[in-house]
Amino acid sequence: MEMWFSELHTSNVKLSMRIEKQLFSGNSDCQRIDVLESVEFGKFLALDGDILFSEKDEFIYDEMVTHVPMAVHPDVRHVLIIGGGDGGVAKELTQYDSIEKIDVVEPDEMLVEVCREHFPELACGLDDPRVNVYYQDGLRFLRNKTEEYDLIINDATDPFGHTEGLFTKEFYGSCYKALKENGIMVYQHGSPFYDEDKEECMKMHRKAFRAFPVSRVYQAHIPTCSSGYWLFGFASKKYHPLNNLRVKEWKKLHIKTRYYTTNLHRGAFMLPKYLEDMLEDEEDR
Repeated sequence: MEMWFSELHTSNVKLSMRIEKQLFSGNSDCQRIDVLESVEFGKFLALDGDILFSEKDEFIYDEMVTHVPMAVHPDVRHVLIIGGGDGGVAKELTQYDSIEKIDVVEPDEMLVEVCREHFPELACGLDDPRVNVYYQDGLRFLRNKTEEYDLIINDATDPFGHTEGLFTKEFYGSCYKALKENGIMVYQHGSPFYDEDKEECMKMHRKAFRAFPVSRVYQAHIPTCSSGYWLFGFASKKYHPLNNLRVKEWKKLHIKTRYYTTNLHRGAFMLPKYLEDMLEDEEDR
């Protein structure tokens, strides 16, 4: 008998993959957590039935939320990761010796424990001495912060459910306040391809565009994400993601990557026409 896992991308489209075995299933206070081993993508983690990441393609997401802002900001010392309980983003950041502090705010302690057991190659990023893990709500954590961080990475998974507060107007305003005068925020932006996702995707851009002087959207191809096409937001108080890209300085760091390059960085901000039109419509509202 074959076992398959299916994730609904819309009510009419689903991604299915053949499964070899289930490694974990449990319910935390926040969500259902499943770890399964697939033939094509290796082990993967699903939250409430939606794939969060797989062994085969997680590096794309983690590199794009980390190295895009790090190649722009000239002096990142203090970083805040909202979510990030798997440790992947923290692991990418620990390659930068100049970073002094990485605060990870993850509301789901069980998620961290599951990732430590089943994805130790990612969770090891949480063991770096510069990393501090706080088990609490991200928005509540932010409310008491003023001009403390050079970089904020919103690694929250979904604009619904227990992370819904991380996609509100208040959240973007709180991030702005928590950033230093030249700070940058990046965030997962979702997929614009299916009509069922498009509205939430555009609402996120509208909020960031109104909260920050610089607001741009960039893209990546991630096979297990909805439609395989995923967007990220770049919001900054000062730096432009292309005009202030520091190619020579970043290359001198000899950061190990499998997806990100400074050439790809430029190309990631070159969006298809239908998406440019959608974003411009939101900006003109």
